[in-house]
Amino acid sequence: MIYKVLPFVAKITKKDSTNEVANQLENLINEQTELGWEFMHLENVETKIEPDMGCFGIGATPGSTVIYKMAVFKRL
Repeated sequence: MIYKVLPFVAKITKKDSTNEVANQLENLINEQTELGWEFMHLENVETKIEPDMGCFGIGATPGSTVIYKMAVFKRL
């Protein structure tokens, strides 16, 4: 089995609904299906961003946690 993982970030405006998000995911799945990949699921990947201490504390930013959505595909 071979796996392929692609980031999924929906791009919407304030006027869009969840239908637009669903359409974008559907398009990604259909594009990959045409290339021979089978969609498995969406996965959350949590990433910790280290704080930036700045220069002598000037411009310092705190650390944070970001969660990315990854679309997982497979093929034989």
